[in-house]
Amino acid sequence: MTDVDVYVHRISVVIPVYQGERTLDAVIAEIEPLTTGFTTPAGHRARVEEVVLAYDRGPDNSARVIRALAEAHPWIKPVWLSRNFGQHAATLAGMASSGGDWIVTLDEDGQHDPTQMGSLLDAGLEHRADLVYAEPTNRPPHGFVRNTASRSSKKVLESMLGGGRASHFHSYRLVLGEIGRSVAAYAGTGVYLDVALSWVASTVVTAPITMRDEGDRVSGYSYRRLFAHFWRMVLTSGTRGLRFVTAVGVAFFVAGVGFAIYLIVSRFVSGDIPEGWTSQMVVTALGTGVILVSLGIIAEYLGVAVNTALGRPAYLIVRDPASGPLGHTELPGAVAGAAPLPPLPTDQPRG
Repeated sequence: MTDVDVYVHRISVVIPVYQGERTLDAVIAEIEPLTTGFTTPAGHRARVEEVVLAYDRGPDNSARVIRALAEAHPWIKPVWLSRNFGQHAATLAGMASSGGDWIVTLDEDGQHDPTQMGSLLDAGLEHRADLVYAEPTNRPPHGFVRNTASRSSKKVLESMLGGGRASHFHSYRLVLGEIGRSVAAYAGTGVYLDVALSWVASTVVTAPITMRDEGDRVSGYSYRRLFAHFWRMVLTSGTRGLRFVTAVGVAFFVAGVGFAIYLIVSRFVSGDIPEGWTSQMVVTALGTGVILVSLGIIAEYLGVAVNTALGRPAYLIVRDPASGPLGHTELPGAVAGAAPLPPLPTDQPRG
């Protein structure tokens, strides 16, 4: 294999920016060395080709910081949203504006160590995965109540509501570029990003990552917003919750029929049931069952409408995996005469 045969995995980093005035400079400073190329812990070659900063119209002066960074570094691409749309919408906007083989999403507050994205890439190449989530090896740097609520809600969503791999969901993630851009193109308003990714990702794995403390920065998520965040995840996670209504309706209808038969038989056998009570209970039981079954049928129609509104695709066409980044899992360290990575354009202030 010659020098030109060494595959370099091109990475687009997407950062949704809400209140990053105090932290964004430090995050970009950590990413900057990765733009000249780096070797992952397993020995794969990679390079950050661009950093997409999706400005979500936060309360501080992050816009000034983004402009200064874009002037100083040609590999920074600002994306300006017209108003505040939320973290997931901003992330989708950044993904839609990316162009790398892989997309890495991370937060603006410095909790996610950019130098560990190599571990995410190694996990993706080892398992030929479309999507890799960070799996914190330490306790997340939030309060006890928030951590407990987050774990519990994800477990409930995963086990009861058909939320897929909800326990793996994390904002520090690596996804194949064509998958991420496709999701950004078809995702509907209000969709939960990780749920949308789970619709089309064939293989999802995790990689151990150490989380860092967010310092004295005030979180942009109040408990009200966190509950709204969870509720949106529930509503967009699938139709299992709606089908539960159908199952309850069928159960009530069957129980109502059985109860009706029992009351009629008891009325003629023993005759000790008060006059008029049998007919009233039969009508009530059967009527309740019919109403719940009808609600279940309506719920099924709503499920179809919800999936359509959220943009869930019937299919997604991708290129042959062997011709993309997942087809280049060889280690350049084993290649004789592997050349250093060609440099990106020198950082020069934009005129």
